[in-house]
Formats: sequence, structure tokens, C-alpha cells
Amino acid sequence: MRDGTIRYYEENAETFIAGTVSVDFKEIQEKFLSRLSSDARILDFGCGSGRDAKCFKEAGYRVEASDGSETLCKFASGYAGIPVKHMFFRSLTRRTGTTASGPARPFFICFDELGEVLQKMARALKREGVIYTSFKYGTFEGERNGRYFTDMTEERFETLMAGTPELKTEEQWITSDVRPGRGKEQWLNLIIRKI
Repeated sequence: MRDGTIRYYEENAETFIAGTVSVDFKEIQEKFLSRLSSDARILDFGCGSGRDAKCFKEAGYRVEASDGSETLCKFASGYAGIPVKHMFFRSLTRRTGTTASGPARPFFICFDELGEVLQKMARALKREGVIYTSFKYGTFEGERNGRYFTDMTEERFETLMAGTPELKTEEQWITSDVRPGRGKEQWLNLIIRKI
């Protein structure tokens, strides 16, 4: 995560939380959870407000969560009722027993670094583990409204996946942004499995 992006979340945490914590993400949450066993361990990397971590915990899963913003970590910890670690994607190391990562949010990382992030996520997963991730749809890369974004198309993501043969894209689909007033924005959603 770029320094400017971290600063954005520290300075705008309250607005970000208000805009995301109550958003109905149920359809995607259920799609992700339907691929897991009942004893799965979930790592919510880039957990933001803690909305999804809370959902997964209430569904009975063992959940760990982290975020790059210390302010968001503090809020998410209280909201989800679990400790939330202050950690960046580049700090991810092997975590024996992690069954799934979802929803991972690496879209603030430049394209050239995403391949390495995918490899780290693959190493963190058990065999047959599942990753759910999403990116704004398109080919833009750079700063947008104070944050760094790497947008993604199916073709761009396929290029990334070539460097991590142990991961396979199981499903990909495009959705509109579920936040009020942002329905014209599109997201590429991906479910990936370690084989």
C-alpha cells in the first residue's frame, strides 16, 4: 500500500467506515463461504471496517484480520470482536492451516508488485484453500482521489496468475459497486483456489 493511500485512510477513516460498514455484501460473502468447510480458518487481509470479518465470525468460522491502516485496525477490532493486526500485504508470511483469504483487497498495490503478493498469498494457504479478491474493473493504474489504484481486467489478471501456477481462477464475474450512488462503478470479482 502506497504511503499516500495509508495517509488517506488515516485521515478519512470515519468517512470510509460510514460508507462501507453497513453495505449489503451478503451475496458475495455467501458465495465465498459456500466454498469452505465448516472448520475453515479465514484470513481477512485488508479488512477495512471489519464488516466481512464480523460476518465470517458470526457464521462460526475462525477468523484472523489485518489492515494497513492503524485507525481502521482499531475500529475493525471493536466492530468484529477480534484482534486486528496492523500489517501490509508485503509482510504476509506462511501461515500453516489458513484455509481461505477473503476478501483480500490488494488493489492499492502497483501491478508490478501484485505477482509477488499472489505468491505470498498462495504460500499462506493450505492446499485447496480459497482466495476471494476484487479490483475496480479496467486498465487504469495510478492515483485516484488521494489513493493509489491498480484496476484489473480478466486479461490482466490472467497475466498475473501465470507466475503462480499453484493458483487457479475458479470463478470470475463483474458486479456494480453496491455503495449508494456508485452503481456505475464496476468491480472484477475473483475466486481462486490453490491446487
